[in-house]
Amino acid sequence: MKRVSLAIVLSLLFGPLVAQAKLNVVATFPDVGSLAHEIGKDKIDLVVLGKPNDDPHFVPARANFVPSLRNADVLIQSGADLERAWLPPLLQKAHNLKIDVEKPGYVDASQGIRLIETVTTVALGPEAHSNGNPHFIIDPINASAVARHIAKSFAAVDPVNAAFYDVNYRKFDAVINAKVRGWRAILQDSQDKHLAAYHDSWAYFAHRFDVKIDVFLEPKPGSAPTPAHLTEAIQKMKEYHIKAILVEPYQDRRLAEKIARSTDATVVDFSVFPGGIPDTDSYVSLIDQLVKKFASAVK
Repeated sequence: MKRVSLAIVLSLLFGPLVAQAKLNVVATFPDVGSLAHEIGKDKIDLVVLGKPNDDPHFVPARANFVPSLRNADVLIQSGADLERAWLPPLLQKAHNLKIDVEKPGYVDASQGIRLIETVTTVALGPEAHSNGNPHFIIDPINASAVARHIAKSFAAVDPVNAAFYDVNYRKFDAVINAKVRGWRAILQDSQDKHLAAYHDSWAYFAHRFDVKIDVFLEPKPGSAPTPAHLTEAIQKMKEYHIKAILVEPYQDRRLAEKIARSTDATVVDFSVFPGGIPDTDSYVSLIDQLVKKFASAVK
């Protein structure tokens, strides 16, 4: 009888003795976290810092943030200054060289994205961004570009699974391209209608689908609505026959409801993040719901 090594016996009984380590991935928000999951699937351990109902400009620090960043192999942030008020101090405390700028483990999702609504000064409002509107991932074509960036980063940090990440990106890209055609068809009859929103989070969504979200309760990004501005917004809503105000989870819904009563409009729950509204556990399901809600709101 042939002698069988202890290692083989243990392997047969308990599986491989050394499991391949997963990538530790930290994403700043649920949208980039959802894209990371599409690419990495079971090859990554994912931590998402911001919650779906957080104001992305001012995410409150939580106990797990610094340890998660310290252990990360890859950090994915939106960029375009969206995290500028809260992420840099955490990175300084984590002191993780693997996720330093220009390292393979550092992903700035805005890299290569054509930002819109650039301004010459950040004095336009507390949440104004001189490089452009930072809510670009809500455009599905931009989301696919970000997914490609993530796949390249994962492959650079974990070359053994590079083909796996590339295949997942290509699958996601194919789904997005097919869905965009369907989403545009759903919104085709909505292109001459206007909607209002609390905050200017929807410029890229509006641009992609040729719809109009162009009246805002905030006079400037991040500035509190003033009586004078709200009076002007009400006048515009009546002029454009606007039937709905889009409100995100962290915004003042009671104020939006008050303005809606003054204009015979309704308040519609919207979110830039998966999980921010019901039935949106992935990026694609989020856009599905937003398109349906928009089409229904303008009828």
